[in-house]
Amino acid sequence: MTRAGQVAEPQDLIDVDALIAAYSDLHPDPSEPAQRVAFGTSGHRGSSLDTSFNDDHIAAITQAICEYRASVGIAGPLFIGRDTHALSGPAHDTALEVLVANDIRVIVDSRDSWVPTPALSRAIVAYNSFERGDHADGIVITPSHNPPRDGGFKYNPPHGGPADSDATKWIADRANEIIADGLHDVLRRPVEEEDLEATDYREHYVAALEHIIDFHAIRESGIRLGADPLGGAAVEYYELIAERYGIDLTVVNDKVDPQWAFMTLDWDEKIRMDCSSRFAMASALRHQSEFDILTGNDADADRHGIVTRDGGLMNPNHFLAVAIYYLFTHRPEWGYETAIGKTLVSSSMIDRVAEALGRELVEVPVGFKWFVGGLSSGTIGFGGEESAGASFLTRDGSVWTTDKDGIVLALLAGEILAATGKTPSEIYSELADRYGAPVYERVDAVATKEQKSKLSKLSAADVTATELAGDPITAKLTEAPGNGAAIGGLKVTTDRAWFAARPSGTEDVYKIYAESFVGAEHLREVQAAAREIVNAAIG
Repeated sequence: MTRAGQVAEPQDLIDVDALIAAYSDLHPDPSEPAQRVAFGTSGHRGSSLDTSFNDDHIAAITQAICEYRASVGIAGPLFIGRDTHALSGPAHDTALEVLVANDIRVIVDSRDSWVPTPALSRAIVAYNSFERGDHADGIVITPSHNPPRDGGFKYNPPHGGPADSDATKWIADRANEIIADGLHDVLRRPVEEEDLEATDYREHYVAALEHIIDFHAIRESGIRLGADPLGGAAVEYYELIAERYGIDLTVVNDKVDPQWAFMTLDWDEKIRMDCSSRFAMASALRHQSEFDILTGNDADADRHGIVTRDGGLMNPNHFLAVAIYYLFTHRPEWGYETAIGKTLVSSSMIDRVAEALGRELVEVPVGFKWFVGGLSSGTIGFGGEESAGASFLTRDGSVWTTDKDGIVLALLAGEILAATGKTPSEIYSELADRYGAPVYERVDAVATKEQKSKLSKLSAADVTATELAGDPITAKLTEAPGNGAAIGGLKVTTDRAWFAARPSGTEDVYKIYAESFVGAEHLREVQAAAREIVNAAIG
């Protein structure tokens, strides 16, 4: 019997002392691929216990970032913040020692506390909005929703969002060179108090929220909001939000524990702070009846989970569609040319909503970095991805953050109810009645490394199929229609369904994302056909 959704037991918990000891004691072997620096869509991630996230890695990555910012002329301050994972603290200390030795102007949290990803992104954006003659960038130390044994390290350049692949490849390659050379090029020294500047990330972020959320509507409606930060970096933010804006907002769980002993186990019986998973959110869901809207965030608060009294935990795709529908009908100062951004594995319900709104849809590859330019310029009003990450413009149409912001999405759910009198799940039901009710699922299919490599480099000409689950194929995509960037896989569409296949970066499988507007049985046919089409193309 599965223990998914049940509270973690002692055998599920990490040994924090052993984890932190391994951070210093273990040293990566550059010849082992699993022990090298590798930036995915959200930075370098790993565990000290696997010798994939250790002091050597962080020292080398930070030195590489110092050299990178010098090579591209970034001369302003570097904002740095960390989440509540056990490895985030030691990594923060390592990074500071390298940064100050390289004479970088470093800005830390004045409360010496945790910093959500959106708060750091907001700080970078706000600093660079003024003509100062220099530009700031930042480092976020977080593995997002990953298990407690993991660490993560992400670089955000001056635009404030995730670095693009050109920057991350440069940084990763240089970091691996530094490690292979015995860290001789790393400049490092103990940190003195005068080395650092401080800012109150929480105060500045919360004070600016009035520019993006209609707190007057929430306050006047009297709705009851609940928030579960799942032991993450947002834990101290919601209390200040409630106090500053006078709204009925209760933090249902204010515990911070590097073991996350209070968490319920995810689908695979691991502790994972995935606020879009009903298993990981099981403890929060016990409070469903106590609030009109209940929300969750992951460890760095860049993801959102939305729970309504009537509908429970919403599918992330469903809330994205509702958020888009609401924002583009309740933000009159957004220009009519302001577009809607989605990743190509997000629900086609968004396509139908965008068409009904008469808005351009910008469909991009997986990764929030693809929305940075549009959010910065205001040409994209909302950018979202199916993994419960999104951000949007301020009420006057200017940039808010260029990284995912789970806090504003959580607050938006309250605004939607306050302004419309309907919960987001009720609005989604109306959208489904109007545009169809899609069924969406992601599954895995076995593939060798060679097959995964071939899948990542497919061209549309490699796909010979003309039908998908009995329907004529309308498009075979290996480049995103919104920006022409390679998707690193394949997407096939019909009028009633679609699938996308992308190779896993960590396992010998490829991921199949599929959706049908016909029903669950048709979705199974789409998934089966997807395997046949992909396997025929990759051999």
